[in-house]
Amino acid sequence: MKSIALLRERATRVMPTGSHCPASGLWSPDSDPDAVQLFAEGHVLPAYNGVPTLWRRRTSEGSA
Repeated sequence: MKSIALLRERATRVMPTGSHCPASGLWSPDSDPDAVQLFAEGHVLPAYNGVPTLWRRRTSEGSA
């Protein structure tokens, strides 16, 4: 059952500052969708410009 929970977590596309990144890839802050940052799985998602934000995982096409 743990593997199902991990798969569900990796499918999560929106995570708040302070959360562990569920999957490696490109992420953008809600406050600046054109800003793209690469995070590795397990990395703690940071604040953006000193402000907590929601991070959205980018799709392979580059859109959020």
